[in-house]
Amino acid sequence: MTDTDKAADAKRIADGYAFQGPALEFGSVVLDGAAYPDAHIRVPLSTLNRHGLIAGATGTGKTKTLQVLAEQLADAGVPVVVADVKGDLSGLSQAGTSNDKITQRAKDTGDDWAATAYPVEFLALGGVGTGVPLRATMTSFGPTLLSKVLGLNDTQESSLGLVFHYADSAGLALLDLKDLRAVIQYLVSDEGKADLASLGGLSSATAGVILRELIGLSDKGGDVFFGEPEWETKDLLRTSGDKGVISAIELTNLQDRPQLFSTFLMWLLADLFHELPEVGDVDKPKLVFFFDEAHLLFNGASKAFLDAVTQTVRLIRSKGVGVFFVTQNPQDVPDDVLGQLGNRVQHALRAFTPDDAAALAKAVKTYPRTKDYDLSEDLTQLGTGEAIITVLSETGAPTPVAWTRLRPPRSLMGQIEASAQQQAVAASPLQATYGAAVDRESAYEKLAAKLAPAPQGDTSKAPKADEPKEEHHRGKEAAAGGVLGGLLGSSAFKSFTRSAASALGREITRGVFGVRKRR
Repeated sequence: MTDTDKAADAKRIADGYAFQGPALEFGSVVLDGAAYPDAHIRVPLSTLNRHGLIAGATGTGKTKTLQVLAEQLADAGVPVVVADVKGDLSGLSQAGTSNDKITQRAKDTGDDWAATAYPVEFLALGGVGTGVPLRATMTSFGPTLLSKVLGLNDTQESSLGLVFHYADSAGLALLDLKDLRAVIQYLVSDEGKADLASLGGLSSATAGVILRELIGLSDKGGDVFFGEPEWETKDLLRTSGDKGVISAIELTNLQDRPQLFSTFLMWLLADLFHELPEVGDVDKPKLVFFFDEAHLLFNGASKAFLDAVTQTVRLIRSKGVGVFFVTQNPQDVPDDVLGQLGNRVQHALRAFTPDDAAALAKAVKTYPRTKDYDLSEDLTQLGTGEAIITVLSETGAPTPVAWTRLRPPRSLMGQIEASAQQQAVAASPLQATYGAAVDRESAYEKLAAKLAPAPQGDTSKAPKADEPKEEHHRGKEAAAGGVLGGLLGSSAFKSFTRSAASALGREITRGVFGVRKRR
């Protein structure tokens, strides 16, 4: 085949990506190892709420692909949420620097590269890291997601759901871990068992498991993620001038707690699902959510959890939200979810083992047939920053398969200086709302204040001069737990909870994942 024939074939493939409306650029067609700068591969802006998958082995360029898409979405005025697991997406906030590799990649892809910085809001779960604190209340988080974090089995998850149901009905706001622990302790007391008799009750053994897991979560620092002020959906939908704001959730300090951060990201998505109105088909998405390390979300998940993920992904499209799952292998994503992902960017797959070979064969079957590529071979031969791509056209039909050399990011490809990130966080307009934790009265505090007010002038709990502060803190917690244990079993508490079916309790409703629908 002559060079002229190859150029014609490259143009024919690219013609399948020639859309009428606005589109984002991936890069250029590759045939027999050569890139054709005039043969552009795009994805329509209007179909990005049909969701997508970015997959590939470690080191093949997934993060840079995410960066390229996030940049162009921001340029189009679309807000973006990215999970920054490794810390290098902070570079979106600073302009990139040119070098020989970028110059050559821009030439290969026909890209008029220019160093560009983008508006980035740095967030951190519970303030663990360098970012505006992102928190949820226990009431809002709900039993299904919390069960995933705690690693509960189906029976324990069902029991935790009963605890939340009781708290909702009794008007007991669960804001943080100590509130939930207080309600569980009450429900296995002699007084509390009667309140759940008609609902099947809560066994002491199951309650013990849940309480131990909650203590373990607290000991690992997980208590800081739950509380107030709770994150508001509207603060993910911001723009700066004509650019969409990129909300980068820093997760580098939570890599040892993958179940926590992956499930927390799902809470954000579920909250968006409940809060946003139906908009149907739109010219551009209202938000695009990149779910990095997606396999962590599905590992060990219950059927109820997987069903809820599938439902959320299927229905959130009509809210104008697009979701991209980023992971190593398409098999990391359950089939029911994978079937909802219309835009596919597949970086290189490895076939070093029989299992790898089987996964490769399955991946090939999910792509449209093509006479231009041998996908079984080519998926193992892709270079770094190259991918096999197919997307949904404006009519909803899949485009031809295209081996694509991806354009280079225009922002910094790496982590920014810690001092620069700290300055950006300190200057954030969201600090006034979320910067300081609030511990207002809730179930635990109201009962403790109502039934056991501390006498004025009591200094018995002050730390002694030679007493370590850490030991004093633990002693204070133990004393509070002892007082609360007595309160929970009292008749006054029983009377209080029976009369606490307030407007708050009656109006709490839960949707997907058992997440509270805000009023």
